Amino acid sequence: MNTEELKNRTKEFAHRCVKLSAVLPNTYLGNHLCGQLIRCSTSVASNYRATCLAQSKASFISKLSIVLEETDESYFWLEFIIDEKLLKRELVEPLLKEAGELTAIFVSSRKTARNKNDSRN
Repeated sequence: MNTEELKNRTKEFAHRCVKLSAVLPNTYLGNHLCGQLIRCSTSVASNYRATCLAQSKASFISKLSIVLEETDESYFWLEFIIDEKLLKRELVEPLLKEAGELTAIFVSSRKTARNKNDSRN
């Protein structure tokens, strides 16, 4: 997967999370989870774009770590929505799967970048 494809994939993930958030119940908990999920899922997409503009390997690794944290946080809130039975599992599971796949991609990318850094030292 190239950079542009991953930019599009992270942006699509954010859009899908925003749409899911819109159907959360209008309760204190639903509204809280709505805000949390929107914040971290959109951060995945925006911070990945920033990663693509990193000016050094160290900056790339640092920015990618932020993307990884936000992706994992998105996964957490999606799980929490299921745990609290706020939405049907079938609605949330495709996004959980995508968050898991994105997490694996970012872990692998960070590991590769670190290994390249270590081999030069």
